Amino acid sequence: MARGPMSQIFSFDATDQAIIRELRANGRANNQQIAEVLGLTATTVSTRIRRMEDANQLRVVAVSDFTAHGFNVLLRISVEVDGRPASEVAQELGALPEVVAAHMVTGRYDIDMLVALHDFDDLSEFLLDKLSTVRGIRTLTPHIVVDIIKYQFDVAPIEGRPGESRGNGGNA
Repeated sequence: MARGPMSQIFSFDATDQAIIRELRANGRANNQQIAEVLGLTATTVSTRIRRMEDANQLRVVAVSDFTAHGFNVLLRISVEVDGRPASEVAQELGALPEVVAAHMVTGRYDIDMLVALHDFDDLSEFLLDKLSTVRGIRTLTPHIVVDIIKYQFDVAPIEGRPGESRGNGGNA
């Protein structure tokens, strides 16, 4: 993720953490509602959110459920690349609408992807027709997700390491 110049010197304090907790609990809460819960003014909440967003430390997004949108098949696909930079292959794979996430990884494989399909009937078309057009793929190892134990990407640890001060009076 690209970071702005402020992100290197940004530190969260207890108020920032409380605002983030409220947003995580209810992403639709407006500044006034958050302010009332935390005993702040709406202006303070607005200013704090804007400051965190400007420093690339906070992004408020909507998260939708796969099955609510008819995606009943999740795959993790490991990709080994040959004859082309893995970063180029990852960019091309990431542009496919079925690809929810694409990561450059270490180890045996070069790229790891999460793919959402409507049903198993879409599997052969995706693997054989779409992925076969991407130059540089040496091997594909698909893994069918049989059960989701935890899928929580809305949480980035902001508390810091134990014993590490985050500045501005924040707690570790």
